[in-house]
Amino acid sequence: MNIPNLLTVLRFLLIPVFIYFFFLPNENGIGIAVIVFLIAGLTDTLDGYIARKYNQITKLGIVLDPLADKLMLITVLVSIAVGSDIPKWIIILVASKELLMILGAISLYNLRNVVIPANIFGKLATLLSYAAILAVIFKLPFRDIVLYVYVTATVLAFIIYINNFLAVKGLNQFDLIKK
Repeated sequence: MNIPNLLTVLRFLLIPVFIYFFFLPNENGIGIAVIVFLIAGLTDTLDGYIARKYNQITKLGIVLDPLADKLMLITVLVSIAVGSDIPKWIIILVASKELLMILGAISLYNLRNVVIPANIFGKLATLLSYAAILAVIFKLPFRDIVLYVYVTATVLAFIIYINNFLAVKGLNQFDLIKK
């Protein structure tokens, strides 16, 4: 197992660590949970950089990397929703999108051995997810704006992903309308 894949596995291991500290009944827990979340984000950036720079891209990494990212994001959003006033529909929308992307990715990988790479909107949505999550956790005054911008970017990224998914499957949105 190479370094990028080890960093991806570390992100999976950070998920229960985040949960533990987020729900720890003292004021230090949230701060430590935020640090764990940021470490997960840094390892995501680092594993991608190392994999590309040193040609260490593997099929395992191609599958596990986005899965680790999506599970961490869903975990953080659900954790925040438990103790926050953010609209539940946002959690449902984002979690549904992430789960559909996981299922779609598994489907494409199993059927065609294909992985759709992240698009610019996906990368922007990821960056905005970190900003929105930190704004919500720290109750910043502009948190609602960042949250809605994040949701918009997420929806756009998902639309592009669906279009790419359909193209790989040999369909396009017009083919679906005709059937």
